[in-house]
Amino acid sequence: MDKIRNKSVDDLMKVVAKLSSADDCYDFFSDLCTIKELQDMAQRFEMAVLLKGGANYQDVVARVGTSSATISRVNRCLMYGNGGYEKAIAIYKEAVDGDKK
Repeated sequence: MDKIRNKSVDDLMKVVAKLSSADDCYDFFSDLCTIKELQDMAQRFEMAVLLKGGANYQDVVARVGTSSATISRVNRCLMYGNGGYEKAIAIYKEAVDGDKK
């Protein structure tokens, strides 16, 4: 993680952490990123959710339609990363469970 830490990235992360709604995030990220970049990030998160839920590579390929190399990268982050996916998946599950109530 030290490879990506610098003042600019710190400033960006502080701003993202302060965005207070999905609409605010949509506004910010649609200005910051290309449509493709947003779709790629969403796809990686979907892969992480599926893998964390026990899906195998073939299931993920069939559902998400991505390369096994990308799935492998996401899986490596789940296994050996900084825990970012796990934190985000926990938030996601809380939000999904909250929507069901």
